Amino acid sequence: MSETTITLRDQIEAQLRTVFDPEIPVNIYDLGLVYEISIGDNGNVKITMTLTAPGCPVAGDIVRDVQEKIETLPEVMDCHVQLTFDPPWTKEMMSEEAKLELGFL
Repeated sequence: MSETTITLRDQIEAQLRTVFDPEIPVNIYDLGLVYEISIGDNGNVKITMTLTAPGCPVAGDIVRDVQEKIETLPEVMDCHVQLTFDPPWTKEMMSEEAKLELGFL
């Protein structure tokens, strides 16, 4: 019987599911705000993400929360969070669970 191996990507996704936009009761990963997770050989991680609105008043807090939570993982040496608004976020980017939670289904 083989052991289940939790990959670094799985750990990163789990950490991202603990970060919330204070105005929305769904985590940023299921909201579809995370566009890309890049993992370098040297333990450097780059997260490309967006926000639900460009003028989000807690943008700095969310970015800092992502960076701090990813950097707590033992295999991660550094985490860089890149904000982008291209493409703009839409409700269609949410997971089915997030849409259900927010009443969009």
